[in-house]
Amino acid sequence: MKTKRQKNRSYIEDISNYFQLSDIQLLDAYKYMLTARLLDDRTEALIKQGKAYFLISGSGHEAIQVAMAMAMKPGKDWFYTYYRDTALGIAAGLTARDFIRHNMAKATDPFTGGRQMNLHLGSKELRIPTSSSPTGSQYLQAVGTALSCRFRKTDEIVYVTGGEGSTSEGEFFEAANWAAREKLPVIFVIQNNSYAISVPVENQTAGGSIYKALSGFEGLSRFHINGTDFLLSYGTAKEAVRLAREGEGPSLIYADVVRLRSHSISDAQEKYRSKESLEKDRENDPITKYEFFLIDNKITVKENLEKIRNELTEEIREISDEVLNEPNPDPATILDFMYAPESEQPKIEYGKTGNEGQPIVMVDAINHALHEEMEQNPNMLIYGEDIADGKGGVFTATKGLSTKFGDERVFNSPLAEASIVGTAIGMAVTGLKPVVEIQFADYIFPAMMQIRDELATLRYRSNNSFSSPLVIRVAVGGYIGGGIYHSQNIEALFAKSHGLLIAYPSNAADAKGLLKTACRLNDPVLFLEHKFLYRQAYAKSPEPSSEYLISFGKALIKREGDDITLIAYGAMVEKCLRASREMEKRNVGVEVIDIRTIVPLDMETIFKSVKKTGKVIVVYEDSKFQGFGAEIVSQIAENAFEYLDAPIKRVAGLDVHIPFHPILEKTALPQDDWILKACEEMAKY
Repeated sequence: MKTKRQKNRSYIEDISNYFQLSDIQLLDAYKYMLTARLLDDRTEALIKQGKAYFLISGSGHEAIQVAMAMAMKPGKDWFYTYYRDTALGIAAGLTARDFIRHNMAKATDPFTGGRQMNLHLGSKELRIPTSSSPTGSQYLQAVGTALSCRFRKTDEIVYVTGGEGSTSEGEFFEAANWAAREKLPVIFVIQNNSYAISVPVENQTAGGSIYKALSGFEGLSRFHINGTDFLLSYGTAKEAVRLAREGEGPSLIYADVVRLRSHSISDAQEKYRSKESLEKDRENDPITKYEFFLIDNKITVKENLEKIRNELTEEIREISDEVLNEPNPDPATILDFMYAPESEQPKIEYGKTGNEGQPIVMVDAINHALHEEMEQNPNMLIYGEDIADGKGGVFTATKGLSTKFGDERVFNSPLAEASIVGTAIGMAVTGLKPVVEIQFADYIFPAMMQIRDELATLRYRSNNSFSSPLVIRVAVGGYIGGGIYHSQNIEALFAKSHGLLIAYPSNAADAKGLLKTACRLNDPVLFLEHKFLYRQAYAKSPEPSSEYLISFGKALIKREGDDITLIAYGAMVEKCLRASREMEKRNVGVEVIDIRTIVPLDMETIFKSVKKTGKVIVVYEDSKFQGFGAEIVSQIAENAFEYLDAPIKRVAGLDVHIPFHPILEKTALPQDDWILKACEEMAKY
């Protein structure tokens, strides 16, 4: 009767011969797996010595990871990793020194420069976009990169992975749906170690397996394998790679692995796992199993494996001793790479007007800007809900674009905001310029994690190795009878997403000039378009030429005055101008400043006006409590207090959801008489 070891040996031998792996390749695979394991061992020891900070171990996951890296082409293909992918990184070409520098959070850390906790891989050369901690957010980005591979007509493919727990996130299903529907070259590798921290897989997924749950996704090839078996994993990886490379669409590899260490260094799995469960995992250690195979098939001998282990152990120890003496991150660099360095921004000639055309409404100015930038940049794509012809967007901002540029560059997305932004991040990482639309600001929140945790942080957390300079166009604001779910202003919520630029124009010319600039900058931009202004006659402007671009962070004095400063943006600018004209009849000069961009904010122009007038009113449509205007007030109070002749006033919306009935809406949102009354009171002070 054959033992389990003998049975394992026979079918592995067949697979090995079939895929013609050389003895050198087989030993390389062992070294990759063992290096990853020994790095876990060493890091744990360093943490106990106070020389490293954190560990999320991949011990037990090594076989499937090494198999995937060996089946793909690092440097050509793309890898979206998660925090257990040490073995994949080693097999793809990262070094033990890279990992130790990262685990010690040194200035020399090549992944994040000490800006992220372990283990967040990243390599521009190997096309491993720097990973992040949010669970499952990588799947949509990988799909976006796969869309880019197809758009650029390459045979590049994309690996994306996560634990089985991450498949509970809705974004995983969105990603699988998009990939399957479009037959994209992406391989989803789910490393099932049976636990999401302490929650077992049967408490996560219906039927206890995402493999079964995705059975209805037509166009998705599925493989359920023993991920502790290197050669079985390699054979499966080769087939999934073939399918993706040859245009046969995406694959799901559901790989059963084992978790030989606790979830992280701060966890103790003995508290929630039985001794029998832990012992069963140890019996399925992929490295031990692979050592049996190498010896049984005379690839090597036990003594040589021991020699390899000893040499790697010593090498890693020596490297860690050397890295310990390398510099820690310099506090002086803490603000570096929040945004693109000036040297990486395109050379833009701002304010060049040329011949001005006929007056144009704001929505048409936006449409024309998109047409012009699409002509100027062949790598620019536009998508979102209902944006293609014949609809052309619910406000017609994108009309004519898909007809002119084709459905490869302009297309409808699923009704899924996280999908829109997440895929756009993955596209932009590859060098494309996605300009996406979120139909209403009220519905942007499913994409909040992609914007705040992924898009805004990418350049900073990767220490300038990666960026994602996409544009998100969003219709915002009230005064349209839209009620609670079609009237929100969101600038204050997103202004704290450091790394994200925000524009909020008040008229057609500014909308065109700022949007064209947004389409060229190397930073991500949230472009806010007030729905009420789209077709307002007072928001019309003579149309600037195609060369007209406006610099972010440059406010505009719309009307000069010496007595009071009104600071506003969006739909509030016109209301402030009306108040200014009315106050002029009373011999009070009211200066009106349109800040135009939220981030960056031009406080220099504001301070200059405050020093002149000594009296300030900040007007914004959003609710007064924690609205963005409060930030402007705070900066004036902090930096220009001695120039004030009166307390700063705010005119803003009520702290209430925007109701539907016109009478209630009018009660909730700032009106002309509110601003005028504030000016009258300020003039008397």
